[in-house]
Amino acid sequence: MSLTPVVHDIDERWVMAYAAALGDHSDRYLDTTRRDGVVAHPLFPVGPEWEAIVASRSMSEPLGMTRAEVLTGVHATHDLTVHRLVRPGDRLSTQLSIVGVTDISPGAKVTTRLITVDQDGQPVATTTQDAIYLGVPTDNVNHPDPTPPPAIPASERHGDPVVTTVDVAAGAAHVYTECARIWNPIHTDRAVAQASGLPDIILHGTATLAQGITAVINHRADGNPELVRRVAGRFAAMVELPSTITVKVWPANQTPDGNMTVPFEVYNAAGVAAVKDGLVVLGTSP
Repeated sequence: MSLTPVVHDIDERWVMAYAAALGDHSDRYLDTTRRDGVVAHPLFPVGPEWEAIVASRSMSEPLGMTRAEVLTGVHATHDLTVHRLVRPGDRLSTQLSIVGVTDISPGAKVTTRLITVDQDGQPVATTTQDAIYLGVPTDNVNHPDPTPPPAIPASERHGDPVVTTVDVAAGAAHVYTECARIWNPIHTDRAVAQASGLPDIILHGTATLAQGITAVINHRADGNPELVRRVAGRFAAMVELPSTITVKVWPANQTPDGNMTVPFEVYNAAGVAAVKDGLVVLGTSP
């Protein structure tokens, strides 16, 4: 079950705003005088993908879910393959497909795949993500993704991690909402957040994940985002605002194909993993 692709024209303003919302001031994202221009942060595709995700809510009726049930969904996992970084001037086309529905104890687990290509039809990003619709039964439906992303090799942790902390401002979710162009009122409207059962507004999961990716790039990739090939992780806890998050980045492991796998996790102010079992695969050259 697939949607009509959504199309976005990418400009420097969006690319730079996304990095700025993360507090990531790398010249690669912000210096428009660079010989090859700026590139987008590796997690930038979540912005163009958002419109397709919102549109996919119209697919709830064929799946037997009401509008209210759709709004119970929580982003549970994220697995992004970076074919190349997004650049200003790209015209991106993103198509969302529902590729799996399974019944697990918290509720229905729906797996979606978002494929983004450029104006020449060349792949830019492929994202597979799970959403869990809390308390929504599926009548024992069990149709898992028939072609899940392959397991990431050499994912073991060893040695001591590099530990960094990031102060998250009270308005961080508002800033990320506008700069990423991802609007979900649980991140900006206290009344909506509390009506949804949350203690207050919370930071977007992708904003938290992006902080982990930035730390991996800074500590294991010599600051070069163009080495990022793949990112995966699970969303396991909330980040309330304002707060401080802690990122742990373990030493890299070499994979059989010569790439490197870097484990990481992001912890909230209570010391609970907000992004759990994080992995970034790095190539050896851009």
